Amino acid sequence: MLVINQTRHLSRLRQARRLRIQQCGLHYDGRNRVSNFWIPTGGISKKPVDGQKEDANDLLIRGGFLRQAYSGVFHLLPLGLRVQDKLERLIDKHMRSLGASKVSLSSISSQELWEKSGRLNEGSEVFRFNDRKATRFLLAPTHEEEITTLVGGLTTSYKNLPLRVYQITRKYRDEPRPRQGLLRGREFIMKDLYTFDYSIPEALKTYQAVKHAYTQLFDELKIPYLVAAADSGNMGGNLSHEFHFISSKGEDRVVSCSHCDHVYNEELADGKTHHFGESSQSNATPGFQTEEKLDNFAPPTVSTGMWMAFSHDGNTLLRGWYPKFSMQEGFTEPVERHVNSHAVKAIATAAGIDLDLSVENPLEKWVARVQSRSSDQKPRVLDLYDSQVRVYQRPPLSDLLEKANCTSADIEYSMLDRFPDTTNKLSLIRVHDGDKCSHCADGLLTSNPAVELGHTFHLGTRYSEVLQASVSVNSALLEGASPSDVKSSKEQIVPMQMGCHGLGVSRMVSAVANRLVDSKGLNWPRVIAPYEVVVVPGKGLDSVAEQVYDCLTSGASPSVDTLLDDRDKGMGWKLGDADLIGYPVIVVVGNGWKKDQTLEVQCRRLGVKEDMPLDRIPEFVESLLSQL
Repeated sequence: MLVINQTRHLSRLRQARRLRIQQCGLHYDGRNRVSNFWIPTGGISKKPVDGQKEDANDLLIRGGFLRQAYSGVFHLLPLGLRVQDKLERLIDKHMRSLGASKVSLSSISSQELWEKSGRLNEGSEVFRFNDRKATRFLLAPTHEEEITTLVGGLTTSYKNLPLRVYQITRKYRDEPRPRQGLLRGREFIMKDLYTFDYSIPEALKTYQAVKHAYTQLFDELKIPYLVAAADSGNMGGNLSHEFHFISSKGEDRVVSCSHCDHVYNEELADGKTHHFGESSQSNATPGFQTEEKLDNFAPPTVSTGMWMAFSHDGNTLLRGWYPKFSMQEGFTEPVERHVNSHAVKAIATAAGIDLDLSVENPLEKWVARVQSRSSDQKPRVLDLYDSQVRVYQRPPLSDLLEKANCTSADIEYSMLDRFPDTTNKLSLIRVHDGDKCSHCADGLLTSNPAVELGHTFHLGTRYSEVLQASVSVNSALLEGASPSDVKSSKEQIVPMQMGCHGLGVSRMVSAVANRLVDSKGLNWPRVIAPYEVVVVPGKGLDSVAEQVYDCLTSGASPSVDTLLDDRDKGMGWKLGDADLIGYPVIVVVGNGWKKDQTLEVQCRRLGVKEDMPLDRIPEFVESLLSQL
């Protein structure tokens, strides 16, 4: 009797709930309906006026995926959150293939911990704050310090390794110039995987496994991408790769060869010439030309450009001389050349100079330094000469000295046409399409702007050593023995070998949108589309649309993530809205059904618009989705 009463009570509760929903004007029948889902789109009536350019970020806003809250800070709306959730599930799938465990670290980190690792200084782009007890904290832009401390305190033996843990969390960066929507913001979602091994060979095996998992993940997006060798930057380590989409919105440039598999970020430019087949011994003695050799030399007469930068210590003006134009094999006209600031910085660093590339007027800064006479150290000028520019030992200093109101005796001058301590000539210029590859005899290089979406780092002991994350390891293992062959009990303490592997989740949402956008709106790959299919009925055809919905989401065929647009709007408006949002497939219930009971299936990315009966819809839609 008690069970019967409880069942009746639950039934009355359900009936009351349905009645309340009906009174609110909602349809609650288990189907995904636009009327029950908040999609604040602008509609086709709010397209930009003629002459205005609308990019993917504008479409994400107009399509109801997100809204900007503050500079570099965005709110995700339901459509945007569905895309992000699906992307996170895709990431979870491939992290499971690595045997990685998911964690969630606090967004609050200790400034002291970051000072120990050497990554916190005056110019660090982090949000800092003190609590009421004056304890110094920061909002974490990444979690190497925290995870190393955590794992170091819980792991003491190599038997607990390999260890692979990851998280998908909000990160924070005090970005001085937020731009391009989610591509560069102050708050962002990121996946970071941290790996721990007991030896370098084991760590490199892990690195390759992660790189393969990333490749599998990007393959599922079915969007062309590049895997490029990259600079590790302040993350540390000496092995890293980036995963890129080619995009005009990209802030990186990726160089690839037409013949070999050489692909790299131009940040790797080291300032040395690396021409295929050139003998490194054919050049004269490298090094600086100093004031001792400044006699009877003429200024350059060839068409050269000059690029300037200023040092962090406020003492050195660097001038880079490079060819404005140069001839290229296969071209009848000279090609214009531009300076690669990464190459110049690499040369300057080798010469003991720390350049500040953010200074906008380096000459003015240097002149002010000379005129202030604020230091006993002489102001310095360093001239660099690209290998394609004839080296003149007396550069045009007169204008420089006149601006600073000084003589050559008041400054320290030197010049460099070879990389310090090598015989390599200098290469200051960026790669131009058609340049020869330095790794093979036959390839030509192509340079493209690209958006970085993923980055894999082999960190080594960069963090584990300084933060004391060590394990005891059997000596035989370190000498190459397999764990099953280890018999000796002799052990030693070693810092763990680490890897860090990131994916920009929110950035990828924007990058995918930008990569697939067209004149009608957004387009989404199946795996992260907010919904795979939208069913759009004409007036009076709602019941037929429900049949189509049920046919796609149930039965023998695989269930398709479907949305029913039941809004009281005209067919043209709803179809324009569907194109704007970028559903992969649109099923139109319109005049075809009234005429001969056919439905129109549209797939903009594949150029498909085809009429067919209801019983063929599931199979046909699935065939389209399998290509997206």
